[in-house]
Amino acid sequence: MERAFFMQQALEEAEKAREIGEVPIGAVVVLDGEIIGRAHNLRETSQNAVTHAELLAIQDACNHQKSWRLSGAELYVTLEPCPMCSGAILLSRIDKVYYGAKDPKAGTAGSLMNLLQDDSFNHTCEVESGLMEAESSEMLKSFFQELRKRKKNG
Repeated sequence: MERAFFMQQALEEAEKAREIGEVPIGAVVVLDGEIIGRAHNLRETSQNAVTHAELLAIQDACNHQKSWRLSGAELYVTLEPCPMCSGAILLSRIDKVYYGAKDPKAGTAGSLMNLLQDDSFNHTCEVESGLMEAESSEMLKSFFQELRKRKKNG
């Protein structure tokens, strides 16, 4: 039940992104049952390649904790993390990642590779995929369908 609540919070962040024309991806960072960081994708708004939901949520959590170390924390994100976000997850010492939709083109938490559980790094984290996958996938699918329709209609 608790995991579903936190993923629902990530979905609400994704909806905020969708409402401003961003790819609907949302993330929350949880420590000891409390949300300490939350964000949604802002890449188009900021015209900055690194403003992914995960990075912004991690930054928010680090500010909240006044530390770059987020040991014991969990990240809930609506889309499988990319290489950049996986790197930030490892560097911030997050212990577990839950994600909704798989990303066959850029996902590095199991789809293309699994950076988060690669023992070559000095930190690894647990990964659980498929949490509220249908809701996460549908939000992305409908966003891109609408985007294609708008482009087609000029």
